[in-house]
Amino acid sequence: MASTPRRLRIGLAANRSHQDNCNSALVRLLAEANGAIQRLKPHFVVVGRTLDAMERHGLLPDYPSVERFPYGREGGLMMLVSRIVETDPTRNLDAVIYLMDPVDPSSNFPEALALKRQCVIHGKPFLSTLAGAREFLELEAIEAGAPPDPTLDTAFDLGSDSVALIAHDAMKPRMLALAEKHFDLLDRFAFRYATGTTGGLLNQLAERVKGSSAGSKWVTPFLSGPLGGDAQIAELILSRQCRRVLFLEDPHVARQHEADIQLLERAARTVTDYASCSSDANGADRWLQLLGQRAG
Repeated sequence: MASTPRRLRIGLAANRSHQDNCNSALVRLLAEANGAIQRLKPHFVVVGRTLDAMERHGLLPDYPSVERFPYGREGGLMMLVSRIVETDPTRNLDAVIYLMDPVDPSSNFPEALALKRQCVIHGKPFLSTLAGAREFLELEAIEAGAPPDPTLDTAFDLGSDSVALIAHDAMKPRMLALAEKHFDLLDRFAFRYATGTTGGLLNQLAERVKGSSAGSKWVTPFLSGPLGGDAQIAELILSRQCRRVLFLEDPHVARQHEADIQLLERAARTVTDYASCSSDANGADRWLQLLGQRAG
């Protein structure tokens, strides 16, 4: 007899601008993804003010599995960080949805930065945009047996979409391995972009797979990150020409161009209903596999 999959445990928080009005990102996420949530029935660990907003908007009424954490000013986000690194499976988190407003100063508070960093270190999805959170719940629900949500079909039309592939030096072998394993899926995108050396390595891979003529321009390479490549891709995101970014970060090295990395994430959060930026190297293989299933 097959074992029952463990229920997902998801941390949930939203900056104030994403929770106050009836069309905010938090309201849209929980309303539009209600079917996926009811299929998955995850346990939500929710920071205080975000849970207040859910109750005020009538979101997930009578949902049976919600744990309240204190307000952010009382340590709620810091406690989410602790749950990411927790080893007890009855207490740890599998993913964090933190809908971030790029102009909210709290987005750069130490607890917010630590939350994202620990997710990267421990291989947990850190979902900071509405589009990224919707996609995560959709893919997990389909894996659990739910039918695809037809309202999201355009977001999975890869032939009309683009993806950016970026990797720090220590993560370039992982990126190349992922690209080789999921080459057919990545080849379905209308355009692929990358920064500096990563772009050149990916084109070398494509030449081996498709031949020198077809593969030499498989990826459009921009400048290296420290020289402005992150900013070039950020412009594509802001102009809605690139929906997904897979950025394999090395969280264990000092990064002189940290501001450029944050710029890229900030661009995705600015168009929160369109773009997503993932840094989860351990989960990238699963993401690409599920993306392929959903895209058909």
